[in-house]
Amino acid sequence: MAHMNFKRGVLAVAAGLLFASAAHAGGLERGGYNIDLLFDPSDYAAEASATYVNPQRELNNVQDAAGGGNLNNRPNSGIGDTESYWVPRIGVKAAIGSNVDCMADYSQPWGAHTNPGRNWAGANDNTETKIDSDNYAATCSYKWDMGAGQFRVIGGVFYQEVSGFKERLVQELPSVLGLSGIGRLDLEGNGWGWRAGVGYEIPEYAVRASLVYNSAVDLGDVTGTLDLRQLPLGLGGSPLSGRVTDVYGTADMPDSLELKVQTGVAPGWVVFGSVKWTDWSQLQILPFCPTSTRGLASCKAGSPVEATTLDLLYRDGWTVSGGVGHKFNEKWSGAASLTWDRGTSTGLGSQTDTWTLGAGVSYAATENIEWRVAGAVGLMTGGHSGTVFKDGRPYGNRASYDFDDDFVGALSTSIKVKF
Repeated sequence: MAHMNFKRGVLAVAAGLLFASAAHAGGLERGGYNIDLLFDPSDYAAEASATYVNPQRELNNVQDAAGGGNLNNRPNSGIGDTESYWVPRIGVKAAIGSNVDCMADYSQPWGAHTNPGRNWAGANDNTETKIDSDNYAATCSYKWDMGAGQFRVIGGVFYQEVSGFKERLVQELPSVLGLSGIGRLDLEGNGWGWRAGVGYEIPEYAVRASLVYNSAVDLGDVTGTLDLRQLPLGLGGSPLSGRVTDVYGTADMPDSLELKVQTGVAPGWVVFGSVKWTDWSQLQILPFCPTSTRGLASCKAGSPVEATTLDLLYRDGWTVSGGVGHKFNEKWSGAASLTWDRGTSTGLGSQTDTWTLGAGVSYAATENIEWRVAGAVGLMTGGHSGTVFKDGRPYGNRASYDFDDDFVGALSTSIKVKF
């Protein structure tokens, strides 16, 4: 038993380390999905964690396309685009007999927050965008002896709520009008998803492999408002200017597939790794139309009833991680990892590849209480954002900009109670 506990401490810090390293992945990913607590060998366990992420993306050489007024006289370099954020997670796990384990958890898998402000050359494209999510999940597994270890079948469901807003300068206006020219789109939606997977473990050698699929979440009727009260009534002949309009559309949060492996390689030493695919390419152009036009025409990009769009044009995301962990003594464990995340941008936006180095420690305060601290530093690679064509229509043509290699840092702490 002491030999098994020796390895479990290493695996605990490795799990926390990978979470800190992957908390700034591509698309709209933040916490993602994590069911590692389900594998805890204790009969009962509860865990709470918080991860702080500080991306420092700056935009340079910004050029306005004069879509809502020529802004090229505004600041065009050194524009801070990203905001720091917290990712909380809490979960509880219980063993039901000798073969069944179940867990319930709350997390925030998706999110984004860019806030370059109103005084920059690309304000026609974005002044602030923020997306939040809440995820409530229940997951169970059934295990039985197979060969030298145990085989596990995993299944679960989750309910998700997603909300957010985007603001941009629709039209630069003379100050004498007393209107900012800012338009704001507010949206919210919710839906259900499911997960299924398999796992195999040989606890004596700290061997574990798991493959888990998380379904897409159909947010159903995504509803909200388009607020154009900061524009003159009827500006440009638009009936939406000068008022608030109820809008609707559709969106799915992506499905994903993740493979995790780990094994002991020497007394007190383990190596671990993971590969995850996320179907971000299903988020392309998201049109929203006035609710009053339901049934008159299909709400799709280019439709005559289209009020506005969210232009993402993502490609699929891939995240690959690997590392090594060591148990120093009965109290302390440590681990280090390297993570590569493939950027989801396809010429529109600043989500390029990210490389992250992580390190963490675990302290077993008592037999039942364990503390973990993990940190990560990363490089967000540089690139360019500009006009991209899809189905013959241009997107990203309100502004273009460059960005250099930028820094991202993360710090995660957690506590686990088990008995």
